[in-house]
Formats: sequence, C-alpha cells, structure tokens
Amino acid sequence: MTVCRYCTPEWLEESAKIYRSSPKFKQALEKLSTRICFRVLAEPVWGIDEDIIFGGTVDKGELVELVFFNEESARNKADFILSATPQEWKRLLRKESKFVTEFMLGKIALELGSKVGVLGLAPYAGTFIDALTQTELRFPDEMSADELSDYRTNMQEFRAELGV
Repeated sequence: MTVCRYCTPEWLEESAKIYRSSPKFKQALEKLSTRICFRVLAEPVWGIDEDIIFGGTVDKGELVELVFFNEESARNKADFILSATPQEWKRLLRKESKFVTEFMLGKIALELGSKVGVLGLAPYAGTFIDALTQTELRFPDEMSADELSDYRTNMQEFRAELGV
C-alpha cells in the first residue's frame, strides 16, 4: 500500500487514481452528483499554519476532480463546505468516529450548504472515507521533528504553487 502524507497533493492524486480504477466507488456513488469541500482548520503544531481546503466533485459516481481549492473558488463552486480540526478529520479517516455523529455533535461544522442536504449525503460518507483511505495515511502528529519540518516546507511550497 502506498504511503501518503495527509493533506498533500500526492494523497489527493493517489486517491483519485485509485477511485477511478476501482469500479466499486463509482457504483456505490452512481446516484450522487455533488461538489463537496473539506476545510482543515489551521494547526501549527501539525505544520498546518493556515486553513486548507480540499474537495471533490462527483457526477453520477464519476470522480470529476479531487483537488485543493482556495477560499473564493470553494465558496463559488462547492455545494457544501464542511470544516473541522485536523485531529477530527484524522479520527474520521481512521474510522475511529462516524461522520453523522460528529456532524450532529458539531465537531464537523457546516460552513456552506444546507444541513438537510448534508444529511442526504450521509449514506455516502463511508464510501467517501474509503476512497480517501486507500493509501496508508501518515498524519503530522506521527512524524518526527525533521519529517514535520519537511512537511511544513512542502505544504508552503505546494500552497504557493497552487494558489491555495
């Protein structure tokens, strides 16, 4: 299994590649068309100095894109924007918590879109999570000081390059 650092272009690229090569994801999401963005709140201790937004567009199960967004683009294009701390996203991606529970408890906040609409997506949450966890994810809190420094530098570089 490929190892990817959390919240990097490599992770999104690998996840998109796996999604597109795995008919199970398209089939599980064939009734879904949406653009959803996820805000990872700043956590300097994790090397995430500013909020970062990534998201995906699915059209009848086809993955159109899985990329990082700047604030303006996310607000203009997304049907939904959900936000949480990186620790909360980690628990969700590690399947230590459930989306609906965390959403209803307010640990995942709805920034854009309707609550009813998000709850309509809830049955697909497990598939989204599975699609994003087909690689072995390495989170910043699991990195050595040197690895974390490299991660922070890499994040600053790709953010500047992508304008996110």
